[in-house]
Order: sequence, then C-alpha cells, then structure tokens
Amino acid sequence: MDHSEANTGSLIQVQDLTKIYRFAEIEVHALRGVSLKIQRGEFVAIMGPSGSGKSTFMNILGFLDQPTDGTYLLEGINGERLSRDELAEIRNRKIGFVFQGFNLLARTSALENVELPMIYARTSTPKRKEMAGKALIEVGLGDRGHHHPSQLSGGEQQRVAIARALVNQPSIILADEPTGNLDSKTSVEIMAIFQRLNRDLGITIIMITHETDIALYAKRSIHFKDGLVIKDRENPSPITATEEERV
Repeated sequence: MDHSEANTGSLIQVQDLTKIYRFAEIEVHALRGVSLKIQRGEFVAIMGPSGSGKSTFMNILGFLDQPTDGTYLLEGINGERLSRDELAEIRNRKIGFVFQGFNLLARTSALENVELPMIYARTSTPKRKEMAGKALIEVGLGDRGHHHPSQLSGGEQQRVAIARALVNQPSIILADEPTGNLDSKTSVEIMAIFQRLNRDLGITIIMITHETDIALYAKRSIHFKDGLVIKDRENPSPITATEEERV
C-alpha cells in the first residue's frame, strides 16, 4: 500500500514537512520535506539513528512543536491555526503520551497520576476516579491504584503511564521509546498491552524505538535518516506479544 496516496479519511496527514532549528548563524535541518499518511487504527514504529529527525517528527505530531514549513493535520485539524490554549486542549483530548522515563508524579498515587489529564479537562471527581480505576484495570493494575511510583516496578510504572494516556479516550497514543528503561520480558508485556489496545479498542499507536526487535510488534515501520523518510513498509506478520493476566 502506498501510504502517501491513502484515502482522505486519514487520521494523520503530513505534507512536505520541514523543520529548521536556527542557532545564531547555524541552521540544523531536522526534517527535509516529509510526506506521509497514517490511517486510524494503525500501529506504527518510527525508527532511525540519533539526529535522524524522528523525535522532531513525533513532537510535531503531538503539537509540542510547529513545522517551519509544510502541513500537518490531525483529524483535519491544523495546529498552526490554533492558540496555545487550543493546542493544549487538543493534546489533552486527542493525544495520549507515553515516555521512556514514565513521567509520573513521585508523591502521587497511581490512581491520582492517571486522573491528571481529566483534571485538566475539568472532569468531575467521581467520574475521574471511576475512569482512572477502569484505565488501571485495562493495563493490569486494578489492585495498585493506591501505590506510589516508588512502590512499583519499572514495568508497572509504564503501565500507569499507559493508563494515563488512555484515560481521556484519545484518538492516538504517541510513545517515545516506551521500552527504553525496561528489561526484555517487561518490554514484551508492554508491547502486548499496546497490541491489545490497538486491536480491541482501535487506538492508533505511533511508537519511536531504536530497537529492531520491538519494531517487529508494530504493523508498519517508518525509517528516518537525515530528516527524510528512507523506508516505509508494512509488517504483514507482526510478532504477537503476551502479557501477564490482568487484575
């Protein structure tokens, strides 16, 4: 399938995307005219060496940065036309973020960490607690809601982060090296959660990884080098991961 010619109902449309960082008289071309489309329900791995542009691309997809030139649409929304507050609302409502370092609040329980996006969305307290509890059950931590991050393993902390990303029922989850701080067994369990969310809930997942073995769990891989997409291909037979029984 040629993703650049996919139908106009794409979740993500990127056309001639360019990003230039300027430092005094130095210009760094992080992206050099990237064009692609991602359909709703895909599970995509973004790969490439350091400095390839993959992190810049992910930041633009998450409305954390703006392109120098070109167009990025998420569900037809062009972030360049929105105010800072409107962008924050879009990020909170449509995008779930998962990071390598988990980014949990240390003095806050797992349940309260998962509630955070709903606080920004002004969801009522009873509804927040109900939805956060369901999200923790979804990732297998139904009995860990009152634990603090220091009482959880790295894999459990990442599950809390995934629950937090899920809780507002986003259109897309952006995961930046989600297994980078985890051992092999735990990494597979995290991939199993992503595959189940993608398969059963239809959530679109875009994941940066430098690990070829982890990319094999995705349905499609996009390789960046020197700010360009050098390879974009389907994975017709992704590895199926297994996870421990959910609580």
